[in-house]
Amino acid sequence: MRIDVLTLFPGLFPGPLGDSVIGRAVRNGIVEINAVNVRDWAVDKRGTVDDKPYGGGPGMLMMVDPLVGAIRAKKRRDSLVVLTSPRGELFNQEIANELAEEKHLIIVCGHYEGIDQRVIDSEVDREISIGDYVLSNGVLPAMVICDTVARLLPGALGDDESSRHESHMDGLLEYPQYTRSVTREGDGVPEVLLSGDHSKIEKFRRKEMERLTRCRRPDLWEKYLIEGRMKGQRR
Repeated sequence: MRIDVLTLFPGLFPGPLGDSVIGRAVRNGIVEINAVNVRDWAVDKRGTVDDKPYGGGPGMLMMVDPLVGAIRAKKRRDSLVVLTSPRGELFNQEIANELAEEKHLIIVCGHYEGIDQRVIDSEVDREISIGDYVLSNGVLPAMVICDTVARLLPGALGDDESSRHESHMDGLLEYPQYTRSVTREGDGVPEVLLSGDHSKIEKFRRKEMERLTRCRRPDLWEKYLIEGRMKGQRR
């Protein structure tokens, strides 16, 4: 996969994307992440990329020409253009799974009071928000999307099975896990996990996933129940 991030702050990259899982994926050629400076497509020598909005109002808007120029310079036939925006659809694991199927993502980082609507209408395929709050610009949301999507690519985690047992992958939160400790060897670890009975362990973990989701995320639990009923009806 290739990801081009269009931003006014390319110097913030790779940041956390240069280390750990994603850094390894980049070095191994599993994903290519490029920071693209939108100012390179400014229409004047000053590198102007923003202007006052028509109709008045506070703040500035990112202009049409630099953004459209940057997007079209990077766009391919298989590209999907994503805008980070507080009014976009709320990012979740399901959307991450969908984006991980793409060959080329162009992530446009919003800034100032937003971007000219004409850019959205003509160039953007999806608007995505990482939460119901407002950030200074779209760099952090872009990094979150890059991280979440890249780790789903085959080979990124080393063991592809790992991602299938994480929170949200099955609509539930992940079960508690334990490992060895010199000072607390076996202390407080549920006996079933020490039994070696994989069938019982699987049932225990599933029960814990359901318990945690029901207690901590009733919204996810309700969605899980509804989808379960729908699957039962389809059968």
